[in-house]
Amino acid sequence: MRSDAQLLLLDKDVVESLLTTGDVLTAVERAFELHRLGEGRVFPLIRESLRTGGVFGIKAGDVQSESLLGFKAAGFWPSNRSQGSEPHQATIMLIDPATGRPLCVIDGNAITTMRTGAAGGLGLRALARPGSRRLCVFGTGVQARIQVMFALHMIPAIASIRYLTAARAADAGFESCFSDRCEISHATDANEAVSASDIVITATPGGGALFSADAVQPGTHLNCVGADTKGKRELPEGMLERVRLFVDDRVQARQIGEAQWTPDVACAELGDVLAAPEKVSRRPEDITVFDMTGLALQDLTVAQMLYERADKSNLGTRVPWPW
Repeated sequence: MRSDAQLLLLDKDVVESLLTTGDVLTAVERAFELHRLGEGRVFPLIRESLRTGGVFGIKAGDVQSESLLGFKAAGFWPSNRSQGSEPHQATIMLIDPATGRPLCVIDGNAITTMRTGAAGGLGLRALARPGSRRLCVFGTGVQARIQVMFALHMIPAIASIRYLTAARAADAGFESCFSDRCEISHATDANEAVSASDIVITATPGGGALFSADAVQPGTHLNCVGADTKGKRELPEGMLERVRLFVDDRVQARQIGEAQWTPDVACAELGDVLAAPEKVSRRPEDITVFDMTGLALQDLTVAQMLYERADKSNLGTRVPWPW
């Protein structure tokens, strides 16, 4: 037995100290490229409801040429809110593909938040109309905040934000995050807010349609985050039939994303757009949708970056793990 083997543990504080916007964007864009080339594999998704009221899932994949293998065990436990905790929970494990031994266990909450925000930012850069100035966001939680943060980073022209909440009440904390960057205001009429916007971001639990299909004006781009499980949706019926649809992964989007409701609608994968943006001719009147379900490769490329950086800097906790 190898008695000197160790397992590296990276907790929340270490992860957050190492995550930067630029590095995560680079890692996530690399994940899209690996997926496009077929060098990175996405394994069949596990996503199941629990008797506790939670939803548990596993996203796994590998990049054989880079000896990268791992998975994220994650889900949504709404009852955590009553305990003052975050309902989204995630843990990532990197594994040595040559031996099957675990290399690193990583708190996945911040990684999930950041990589999803980065994916949304890349979608906006590729698909939103240049010069888009008016943004509408549904939700004010962790994911809504990171989506808006990356939107402002990637689309400097954004000058105003209108946000909507399930309780139809203003969120002072949310406003304070962005008030020094642009005009921000609470809206109560979803259709009016959508119709007046160039970009719409939906970042809710996916409990149902958030607005009417006819509220979306020609030229609008939508990033849809909340549909990540069978039965979830944020877009109204009939919406996808009149848009240009983009996804992170066709199979996964048709299983758990907005595309589950119209699986026969043609779609393109964002990785192809990022690799050759000149091949995507966006007419000013086109309505575009990025159906975001989250790739295992995004978690793994970010996790690999953190693992290498933590190992080099001697960060984290090393636990004896003989074999």
